[in-house]
Formats: sequence, structure tokens, C-alpha cells
Amino acid sequence: MNNETLYDIAIIGGGIGGLTLAIQMAKQHYKVILFEKERYPFHKVCGEYISLESKDFLESLGLPIQQMNLPVIKKLNVTSPDGTILKANLPLGGIGISRYKIDNDLKNIAIQAGVTILENCKAEEAVLLNEIFNIQTTSGEFKSRICCGSFGKRSNLDIKWKRSFINRSNNKLNNFVGFKYHIQTNFAIDTIALHNFKNGYCGISKIEDDKYCLCCLSSISNLKESNNSFEQMEKNILSRNPFLKDIFENSTKLFKQPVTISHISFNQKTQVENNILLFGDAAGMITPLCGNGMSMAMHAGKIAAGFISAFLQGKISRQQMEKNYTVEWNKTFGKRLRTGRTIQRFFGKIWVTNLFVKAMKLSPSFTRLLIRQTHGESF
Repeated sequence: MNNETLYDIAIIGGGIGGLTLAIQMAKQHYKVILFEKERYPFHKVCGEYISLESKDFLESLGLPIQQMNLPVIKKLNVTSPDGTILKANLPLGGIGISRYKIDNDLKNIAIQAGVTILENCKAEEAVLLNEIFNIQTTSGEFKSRICCGSFGKRSNLDIKWKRSFINRSNNKLNNFVGFKYHIQTNFAIDTIALHNFKNGYCGISKIEDDKYCLCCLSSISNLKESNNSFEQMEKNILSRNPFLKDIFENSTKLFKQPVTISHISFNQKTQVENNILLFGDAAGMITPLCGNGMSMAMHAGKIAAGFISAFLQGKISRQQMEKNYTVEWNKTFGKRLRTGRTIQRFFGKIWVTNLFVKAMKLSPSFTRLLIRQTHGESF
């Protein structure tokens, strides 16, 4: 590879947001390079539920959703620590698919579209100089006219750039650890459940093959209280919810150890940093209680693609591109994120969560409103 190649767009992070943006731009005949610090396929902490608002978009990129025989999820169960259960319908619904599969499938589509993908390649810095980005990576230096970041919840670049959410003191929005298993169990194929426990919650839903995703979010204090043992935390804290106790006692874990991530923050973030357009969790993370993080990442990439293309064609300036993207991102997702952060504050203390779930159960119209506020429309 000739590192002197000038790319039109460089993308840091090869998750679902980065890959779908790369495919869009390559299909418009731009030179695209993508850096991913892992090697495909790989697991990552994720609820692995994709709202059907993304279905048409994914199929337009070449992913044959209709033919993949994926579980369609139309129902939602929410339980409180004391075992109260709320049941609701999801008007639009979603599909279940693991990141291990969908990210790898999208990677193959991207390569076929002409994207240069560097795996096991970590971006260490990206600086705009004389209208060209110089991107330092573990595989060398690369140059690009545009640089985008879709590098997840917390990265080395976030820390290097000293982004505001990194230095926030611990609060109800930023002191979490996430962990995930794939399991085999007996659970409804068409339902996603969110089971609450002290200072956290755990989601379960069907994915491809004979597997379910069990993804949990917990305050770091729970893990510390459990001697930093996920197994001990599951037994002593999560299993106080009778529904979770049943899952742990009557399921087979397909991972020896959970996939984990720490220092998760739902605090407000910027959408442009150092002239780099950000999307996915790097731009703003919706709480897992509200779902739809993957759909938001893809939708943001679609929004970005339009402004990036206009810039590369000389129709707008870089400043206009950055401003337009920020405005459109907040117009599209700002309300959903605010709603998500508000709902998040009702979950944590056991008595508050018990009361909130009971209140939602008594008011189906309020529950439907919350679901609408945290979901988007087809894009």
C-alpha cells in the first residue's frame, strides 16, 4: 500500500456506523479508507437489537435483511427489581442480529464496494493541516480530505482530545460498566425484555441461529461490591430480580467470560471535534433502556454522507459542512437523547425503579409515548 495516497474520506472505527458510511461513500466513487483496531469478526458489548427503521437503508447498501431469516421483535417486557412486569407492543419493532455477524457482513460489502479496510490498526491522532488530514495510525501515516470518527463509547482519541464528558465527575449518567453474553435459553422469539436490578438493567432478545443476546449495564459500584467478579455480581445482585434469576439458572452461556466495556457515559457530547465529524456513540449515546443506538449510528452516517459529498464537490465549505451536520444531527436525535437521559434517571435506586415501572404499567398511553419519543422513522 502506498501511504502517500490522498483519500477523499478516512473513517476511524469500523463498527456499524463507520462501515455503512464507508459503503455509501464508496458507492459514490470516492476513495475511502477505514481503520479498525480489531480483526473481523469480533464481539462487542451491544444489545444487538436493530429497529426496523433501518431495514430499507441496510437493504439499499446490499445487506439482504429479508432473506436472512432473522427474528422479528415486536414486543417489549420491562421488569422491576421486585418482579413487577410491564408488557407493551413496539409499533415499528426490530430485528435481532449479533454484531459478530452484521459487522462482518458489512465489512465484506464495503470491500466489494472498493473501501480500503485496515484491521488491527489503531488511529492515534488526526490533524487537519492545509485542508488535508494527517492521520497517524499503528500502520503508518495516511492523508485524507475528510476524517470521520465512529470509534464507540470511549476511545484513546476521546482522552487525547480531553473531550468534556471524559472529565465529568461521577454521576447517574457516566459511571457504568457494560457486559454481554450469548446464551441458549427458553425465551419468546418476538420479545425483547429489560430486567432491572439495583443500579442497572439487563436486556435479553433473540439473535441469529439458536442464540440470544444477554447484555447488561451496571454501575461500577455493583462490580466493586462483588470483588470485581461478574459471576458474583450476577449471583448476589442481578439475581434478586426473579426474572434474571431464572435466566441465569436456566441458560447456557456460550462465552467463557463476558465481553466487557467500562467507563460508559451518557453525558452530552459534541458532534464535531477538531474538524472531525463524529457519529454513533462517539457523538452521543442513547441509553440502552431506549434501544436504537445502532439505528442512530447508521442514520447519522447517512446525514453526514450528504454534507460530505456536498463539500467534496465544492458546493459548501468545510465550516458549512460541520455546522450543517451538527444542526441536522441535533434536530434528528437531540430529543431522543434528552428523553433517554431523563428515563435513565428513574432507574437505579430500587424503590424508584419499582415505583416507575408500576406507574408505567398503570398508564399504557404514557408508555406508548415514551416508546415513540425514543424511536425514529424509516430513513
